[in-house]
Amino acid sequence: MSVRRIQHCHSLSDDSEEANGNHVEPGPEPEPEELDWDSFSTTLEHRLAAEQESAQASEQRCVQLDKARRELERQLSGLSDRLEEEEACSNQLVLHRDRLETECGNLRRDLEELESALTASERDKQSSDSEVRRLSDHLFQKDEAVQKLRKEKEHLVELSEQQAIEDLQSEEEKVNLLTKQNTKLQMQAEELEYQLDQERRQRGELEKSKRKLEGDSRSTQESLGEMEKMRSGLEDLIKRKDLEITSTSSKLEAEEALNIGLQRKSKELQARIEELEEELEAERAMRAKVEKQRADLSRELDDLTDRLEEEGGVTASQIEVNKKREAELQRLRRDLEETSVQSEALAVMLRKRHSDAMVELSDQCEALQRARAKLEKEKQKLRMEVDELSASLDSLTKAKTSSDSQMKKLEEQLSDSNRRGDDLQRTLTELSVAKNRLTADNADVSRQMEEAEGRASQLSRSKTLLQSQLEELKKQLDEEVKCKQAVTSSLSLVRQECEVLKEQLEEEQESKQELQRLVSKLNSEATHWRTKHEADAIQHADELEDTKKKLASRLQEAEEAVEATQAKCSSLEKTKQRLQGEVEELCMDLEKASSFGQALDKKQRVLEKQLGDWKQKCEELVAEVEGCQKESRQHASELFKLKTTHEESLEQLEALRRENKAFQEEIADLTDQLSDGGKSVHELQKAKKKIEMEKEELQASLEECEAALEAEETKVLRLQLELSQAKGDLERRLQEKEEEMEAARKSHQRALESLQASLDVEVKGRAEGLKLKKKLEADINELELQVDLLTKNNTEFSKNSKKAQQQIKELQVQLEEEVRSHEERREDQAALERRCALLVGEGEETRSALECAERARKVLETELQDVNEKYSDLNNQFQSALSGKRKLEVDLQALQQEHEELQGELRGSIDKAKKASCELARVGEELRLEQEHTLHLERVKKGLEAQIKDMSSRLDEAEQMALKGGKKIIQKLEAKVKELELELDSEQKRHSETVKTLRKNERRLKELLFQSEEDQKNQQRMQELVERLQNKMKAYKRQVEEAEEQANMNLAKYRKTVHELDDAEERADIAESALTKIRTKNRGSFGKGYSSGYSTPYPGLVRSPSSVGSEGRGEKILNDDNESVSSLIPAYLNSLKKLMID
Repeated sequence: MSVRRIQHCHSLSDDSEEANGNHVEPGPEPEPEELDWDSFSTTLEHRLAAEQESAQASEQRCVQLDKARRELERQLSGLSDRLEEEEACSNQLVLHRDRLETECGNLRRDLEELESALTASERDKQSSDSEVRRLSDHLFQKDEAVQKLRKEKEHLVELSEQQAIEDLQSEEEKVNLLTKQNTKLQMQAEELEYQLDQERRQRGELEKSKRKLEGDSRSTQESLGEMEKMRSGLEDLIKRKDLEITSTSSKLEAEEALNIGLQRKSKELQARIEELEEELEAERAMRAKVEKQRADLSRELDDLTDRLEEEGGVTASQIEVNKKREAELQRLRRDLEETSVQSEALAVMLRKRHSDAMVELSDQCEALQRARAKLEKEKQKLRMEVDELSASLDSLTKAKTSSDSQMKKLEEQLSDSNRRGDDLQRTLTELSVAKNRLTADNADVSRQMEEAEGRASQLSRSKTLLQSQLEELKKQLDEEVKCKQAVTSSLSLVRQECEVLKEQLEEEQESKQELQRLVSKLNSEATHWRTKHEADAIQHADELEDTKKKLASRLQEAEEAVEATQAKCSSLEKTKQRLQGEVEELCMDLEKASSFGQALDKKQRVLEKQLGDWKQKCEELVAEVEGCQKESRQHASELFKLKTTHEESLEQLEALRRENKAFQEEIADLTDQLSDGGKSVHELQKAKKKIEMEKEELQASLEECEAALEAEETKVLRLQLELSQAKGDLERRLQEKEEEMEAARKSHQRALESLQASLDVEVKGRAEGLKLKKKLEADINELELQVDLLTKNNTEFSKNSKKAQQQIKELQVQLEEEVRSHEERREDQAALERRCALLVGEGEETRSALECAERARKVLETELQDVNEKYSDLNNQFQSALSGKRKLEVDLQALQQEHEELQGELRGSIDKAKKASCELARVGEELRLEQEHTLHLERVKKGLEAQIKDMSSRLDEAEQMALKGGKKIIQKLEAKVKELELELDSEQKRHSETVKTLRKNERRLKELLFQSEEDQKNQQRMQELVERLQNKMKAYKRQVEEAEEQANMNLAKYRKTVHELDDAEERADIAESALTKIRTKNRGSFGKGYSSGYSTPYPGLVRSPSSVGSEGRGEKILNDDNESVSSLIPAYLNSLKKLMID
C-alpha cells in the first residue's frame, strides 16, 4: 500500500511539472525536494535490505518445514499400516476369546461326564450286589439239593445195596463237585467284594477329581469375571482417553516444530514395535507347539479312559456307554453351534458399537468446529512448548539407543533358551525309553505338582505386573499421541506462515524494483532540469523576471488544483483501503475455516486408528495372560489325572495277580477233578463245546461292539477335522473381507485426498489473488510474538523431556521383569513336557497289562453271566434303542424346521444385499453429480479469478484516471466491488454446502458398504449353517440306521436266549416229573416187598393160589421198577449236570 501511495505522488508531481514546463522554465527552487527524495530512498534501501534478510531466513525456514512435512507424511503412512495390522490382531483376539469360551464349555462337559461315570459305577455296584445275592441264593439252593440227595440216598440204600453203592459213589462225586463249585463261588464272592472296595476307592478318587474340577471351574469363572471387570475398566479408560483426546485436539496445531525429533522417535518406536512383534510371533509359535502336545496328550488320555471303561463294563454297559457318547457328541455339536451363533451375535454387536462410536466422533468433530474460536486463543500458548519437545526428543533418541542394545541382548538370551528347549526335547525322547523308574517317577511327579502350584502363583504375580505395565504403556501412548497431534498442528501453521512470507517477499521485491525505477527517473529529470535551468538563466536573464510572475500565479493555481485532487485521492484511498481490509478479513476467515476443517478431519482419522491399535494390543495382552493361566491349570489337572490313572493301574495289576492266583488254584482243583472223574469226560466235552460256542458268540458280539466303537471314534475324529476346516474357512473368509474393506477404505481415502487437493488449489488461488493486499508490519509483529512464545515453550518442553526419560527408565525395568517371567514359564513348560512323556510311557505299560487282564477277565465273565441278565440287558437295550430312535425322529423334525427357518432368513439376506447394491449405485450416481458440481465450481472459480484480475487492472486504470475522472467512476467501482463481494459470499456458501453434501454422501457410502459387507457375511453364515444342518441330517440318518441294525441284532439274540430258556425249563420239568415218578414207585415197591417177605415166619404154609399169583405179579412189578429207575437215574444226573454248567 505504501508503494502505491508513493507511485501516486510521483505521478502527480510528474503531471504538474509537465503542465508547468510548457509555459514557464523552472528556477533553482526544487533543491530541497531532491534532498528529501535522497533520504527517503536511503531509508527504503535499508528497509529493503533488512526485509531481504528476513525473507532469506523465512525461505530457509520454509525449506526446513517442507522436509519436516515429508517426514511426517512418511510417519503417517507407517502408522496407517500399523493400524491395519492392529485391526487384524483384534480379530485374532476375538477368535481367541471364542476358543476360550469353548474350552470352558468342554470343562463343564467333562464334569458332566464324570458325574455320569459315577452314576455308572453306582449301577455296576448295584449289579454286583445283585450278583452276590443271586450267588448266595444259588448256594442255598445247592445246599438244599444236597440235603435232598442225601435223603434220597438213604431211601435208595434201603431199596438195594448195590444200586445204593453206585448211587452213593455218583452222589459223592456230585457232592465233591458241588463243594468245589461252592468254594469257587465263595472265591468269586470274595473277588466281587474286593472289586466293590476298589470301585468305592475309585468313586472316592472321582469325587476328589470332581471337587478339583469344580474348584478349577470356579477359578476360571472368577478369572472370567475379573477379565470382564478389566474389560469394563478398559472401556472406561478408553472413554476417558477419548475425552482427553478431544480436549487435547485443540493443542495440536502449535507443535509442528517437533517434526524432526518426532520422526526419530517414531522410527525408534517402530523398530521396537517390530522387535516386540517378532517376539510375540515366536511366543505364539511356542504356544502352538504346546497346544499340539497338549492335544496329543489329551487324545492319549481319552484313549486310556476309553479302554478302562471298556474293561470296567460288560458288553451291555459298553453299548450303553456308546449311546451316551453319541448323545454327548450330539450335545457337543449343539453347543458348538450355539457358541458359533453367540460369537456371530457378539461380532454384530461390536460392529454396531463401532458404528455408534463413529457417529459420536462425527458429532464431536462438529463440536470441535464450533470451538474454533477457543482454539485460536490457545494456539499462542502451545507454541511455547516447541523447544521443550525438541530437547525431549534428543533425550528419547539416546534412550532408544540404550533400549536397542538391551533388546539385542534379550534376543540373544531368547535364542539360547530356544536351543536349551531343543536339547531338553531330545533328552525327553531318550528318557521315555526308561521303564524301570516308575517308583522314583511317582515321587518326582508329586514334587513337580507342588512346584507347578508355586509356579502358578508366580504366574499370577507376573500377570499383575503385566497389567501395571500395560497401564503405563497406555499413558505413554497417550503422551506420544498428544505430541504427534501438536507437531501436525504446528506444521500446518508453519506452512501457512511460509506461504505468507513468500507472498510478502514477492511484494517487497516488486516494490523495490519500482522504487529503483522511480529513483533513476527522478535523478535523470533532476539533472535535465538543472542543465536546462542553467542554460536558460544565461540566455534569458531578462525574460525570467517576467515569466516568474506568470509562473508564480500559475503555480498557485496548480497547487490549489493539486491540493483539491490530493484531497479527492486521499478520500478515495481511504475508501479503497477500508474495502480491501474487509475483503482480506473475509478471505482470511475463509482460509482459516477450510484449513481448520481439514486438520480436524485428519486428526479424527489418526485418533481413530491409534485408538483401535491400542485396544487391540490391550486385548492381546489380556488374552495371552489368560491363556498362560489356563495352560498352567490344564497341565496341573492332566498331571493329577495321570497320577490317578497310574495308581488305578497299579491297583488293577494287584487285582489281576490275585485273580491269577485264584485261577491257578482253580486249575489245580480241575486237574484233581479230572483225575477223579474219568467217567464224566464225555459230558464235560459236550459242556466245553457249548461254552466255546457261547464264547465265540460273545467274542463276535464284542468284536461288533469294538468295531462300532472304532467307527464312532472315526466319526468323532472326522467331526473334529470338519470343525477345524470350518474354522479355517471362516478365518480365511474374514481375512478376505478385511482385505476388501481395506481396499475400499484406501480408494475412499484417495478420493478424499483428491477432493482435498482440489480444495487446496482453490484456497491457494484465492490466496494468490489477495497477495498484494497484505501488510509486512503486522507479520513482523506476529513473528516477534512467536519468538517469545517459542522461548517459553522451550522451557516447558525441557521439563516434559525429563518426565519422559523417567518413564522410559521405568519401562525398561518392567521389560526386564517380563523377560525373566517369560524364561521361568518356558522352564516350567519343559519340566511339564518331561513329566508328560514319562507318564505316557507308564500309561503304555499299564495299557499292555490291562489288555492281558481284560482277556482273562472276559473269559471269566462269560462263565458268570446268566440267561436272566442277558434277557434284562437285551430288553433294556431294545427299549433304549426305541427311545433313541424316537429322540432322533424328534431331532430330525426340529432340524427340518430350523432348516426351513434358515432358508427364509437366507432369502431375506439376499433381498437385503440386492437393496444395498441398489443404494450403492444410487450413492455412486450422487457422487458423480457432486464431482461434476465441483468441476463446475472450479470453472466458475477460474472465471472469477479472471474477473478479479480484470478488476484489479481496471482499478489501476481507475487510479490513474482518478485525477481526470471524478467521483462517478469511484462510485461505479465501489458498486462493482460490492457486487463482486456478494458473488464471493454466494460462492462461499455454495462451496460450504457442496462440502457438507459431499461429507453426507461419504458417510452414507460408508454405511452402505458396511451394511452390504454385513449382509454378505450373514449370507455366508446362513449357507454354512444350511450345509451343517444337512450334514447333521445325514449323520442322524446314519445313526438311526445303525441303531435299527443293532436293535435287530439284539432282537435275534433275545429270541435265541428265549428258545434256550424254554428248552432248559422243559428239561427241568421232565427231570422233576421223572424224580417224582421214581420216588412214588420206590416207595410203593419198598412197602410191598417188606410186607410180603416178612409178614409170617412160614410163608410156604400159609400161601394160597391167589398169593402165588400176586407174588409173581409183585416180582414182575419190582423188576420193572428197578429197570425204569436204573434207566432214569443217569438221565436225571445228566440234566442236573447240564443245569449246573448253564
